[in-house]
Amino acid sequence: MGQTGRTSAQPPLTLVPAGADRFGEHHTLGVSSTDFKLATNDTRGGLFVMEHTSQEMGGPPRHLHHNEDEWLYVIEGDYIMEIGTERFRLQSGDSILGPREIPHAWAFAGGTPGKMLIAFAPANKMEEFFRSFKPRGGTYSNWNDPQDKERMRAHGMELLGPPLSLE
Repeated sequence: MGQTGRTSAQPPLTLVPAGADRFGEHHTLGVSSTDFKLATNDTRGGLFVMEHTSQEMGGPPRHLHHNEDEWLYVIEGDYIMEIGTERFRLQSGDSILGPREIPHAWAFAGGTPGKMLIAFAPANKMEEFFRSFKPRGGTYSNWNDPQDKERMRAHGMELLGPPLSLE
């Protein structure tokens, strides 16, 4: 054991500075971007965490995760969340859990810059999903596109409907 009491079998400690990605990458998702803060291998698959920055209003289509709980913590900005049939408005400091097998969607409502921490537990294929993402004309996904539905299914999710309407 070293000075930190850690064994060589444990993942290395890694500091991720503010505004940085765990691997020095930045991932674009249409009109927003993500920085990976905690990678799947850092926790032996137990957790994946990313910082999501919203530049324009909107968000992902309605979907569900078969194997992960999704926790969202608003750092700054104004977001609308729908978990199951309930709708919530979240602002700085608020958080909510999207449990596995429950349909959910969220949208950045604009006004000021938006930023959230999003965590998936266990991590499963979520990091892989965000690495494989190809932005399409400012949207996360074309919710009617069979290829997008299959891509989500391959990563343990179901694409269920369009993004939230902010009207």
